Amino acid sequence: MHHWLTVEVFDGDRPVAGLTAAGWARAWQDRIVEAAVTGGAVFWDEHEHSWGVVLEFTFAEENLRDAFRDSPLLRAALDAVPDPVSGVLVYPHRGGGTGIRQPRRPRPVVQGGAAALPVPDDERFLGGGDPFGGPFVTVA
Repeated sequence: MHHWLTVEVFDGDRPVAGLTAAGWARAWQDRIVEAAVTGGAVFWDEHEHSWGVVLEFTFAEENLRDAFRDSPLLRAALDAVPDPVSGVLVYPHRGGGTGIRQPRRPRPVVQGGAAALPVPDDERFLGGGDPFGGPFVTVA
């Protein structure tokens, strides 16, 4: 079983000294990845989005993941994100969105009365008969 740790860093409304999430990732990625691999990570990946970056790490054991999560280097890196209060998420599973690379196609708009009804046939006329199951006579 794999134990994931995901770090999402957002650009923030007012980046500190012009630092964006991508700039933060460039500054810290090598040190973070080195600490993760040294700490037992078996896989890592980075995704850059229009709103920020996502770093994902996989560990073979939960205690290795938790030790990396509590490491001084990761804590220092998280303190240096562009918005340390509301611009970072760290959670113990895989994340980073839905993974859909293409936008969804719009569904057809449902509008009442949009389809034309068929024109009634003038040649057929129901006449007589019992409305509760008796025989009906078709008059042409």
